[in-house]
Amino acid sequence: MMVAGSFGLQQFSNLRYQYAKKQPVSPEEMKKFGVNMKKRDEVTLETEYDKVKSIDIENWSNKRGPRPWEEGNVINASPAKH
Repeated sequence: MMVAGSFGLQQFSNLRYQYAKKQPVSPEEMKKFGVNMKKRDEVTLETEYDKVKSIDIENWSNKRGPRPWEEGNVINASPAKH
């Protein structure tokens, strides 16, 4: 049991160090895949706070998506009978 635990722990340790060496993706690489990244100066805590502050949280409506057992776009239909 001790030997098997040692081998299992070794595998987990190998995974940890194998994936810890991954480097972040550069903006040039992201452009190759069609993802447009913003510059670091454009996204700050203050700009994101201003976006959230401008949202009207008092007037909202709950929007329900279709369930897997429903057909098509049944959004405003009567509730299902069980």
